[in-house]
This record gives sequence, C-alpha cells and structure tokens, in this order.
Amino acid sequence: MSDSTQSTPSRRGRPRNFDRDTALIRALGVFWRYGYEPSSVGELCRVMAINPPSLYAAFGSKAELFLEAVNFYESTYWDAPWAKMLQEANVHVAIREFFEDAAAILTSQDVPCGCLVVLAAINVSPESKEVYDTVKALREEGRVYFRKRLQAGKESGQLPPETNIDGIALALNTLLEGMSIPAQDGISHEELRHIATCAVMLLPAPCAARP
Repeated sequence: MSDSTQSTPSRRGRPRNFDRDTALIRALGVFWRYGYEPSSVGELCRVMAINPPSLYAAFGSKAELFLEAVNFYESTYWDAPWAKMLQEANVHVAIREFFEDAAAILTSQDVPCGCLVVLAAINVSPESKEVYDTVKALREEGRVYFRKRLQAGKESGQLPPETNIDGIALALNTLLEGMSIPAQDGISHEELRHIATCAVMLLPAPCAARP
C-alpha cells in the first residue's frame, strides 16, 4: 500500500482519507463501462468521491489516471498468469492453463467483465498519443509472452522445428483479446473456459505423439 493512505495529503487538494488503490479500482469501472475517451472527469470524480482539483492533484490528468489504472489492472490480474505460463514446463499445459486462468479473470465478479486494455482503449484516437501508444504496447506484450513460451517449447523439443512460432503467437494473442467481447456480454465462466481447449489446438501435437 502506498503512503497515499496516510491522513496527511502529499499534494494540495487531495482528500485527507484518500486511498489510491480504492480510487483506481473505482476509476477502472468507469473506464470499463464507457471507454477512455467518453469517460468524463465529472463521472470519474463522482465515482471516486473526489473533486476535480483532487483528481488532478493526485493523478495529474485523466490520461495519467487511465494509465495508472491500466498498470494497476495488469499487475493485479495478469502478471501472475503470464509468469505461470512462462514457468510451466509443458508448453501445451502452459497454454491451456493460461487460457483457463484468462477465462476466470475475464468473467470475474470482482471487477467488470472483460479486459480493460481491450475494451476501454479500443477506440482511443491517435491524438491521445500517450494512451494510444501505451495500450498498443500492452496488447503487443501478450504476443511477446506467447512467442517466448512457444520458442522455449520449440527449443526443448516439445514442438517440431518447423513450428510457425510467430503465426501461432499472433493467433493466440488475437484469441485472448477476442475473449473480452463475450465476457462483457455476460458469457459464463464455464462457457468461456472451453476456449482453452481451442487454444491448445493451435499448437502442433506434442512431438512424441507424432508419427
């Protein structure tokens, strides 16, 4: 927990009992529902129970608030599943379990359903350059993680030498991003979990099982 929870404000205009993590979680809900650009400072302030001067004092701008909320979301919900995928010894198990974890996260009742990076930032205009570049890099990060795990599987002999690592990594990342839409529409965890089986089918069969 940051020192922002102390009773003495560290910036002028910040409420005495300001809790930064709580404020970020509330802001996440607004950005999820409306997207980055349609989310107004007024609505953010109403949900976060602060006034505009306090928002600017704490976060600097709406863009900075959004970027901090995105980073908070990524570290809270996605860092562990990515790390688990990279550490799992069996590449097929790693991919299946990652998508099972993703289904649980995307349909969680603890936060609005769907991925913030996909849903809240899907229509960010290039004029909002810092936000646009950051969420684009975050979406690309998934493909990097998948490629790294697939490459390790190839080097360990679990995947054939001719495996198209780049193509499968792109397909897996596209599948992951696409899961946010049915999650937002209310699909159940059990239904979305079936995607894990489909994801593994994008990989070649384990080398030992090939003729």
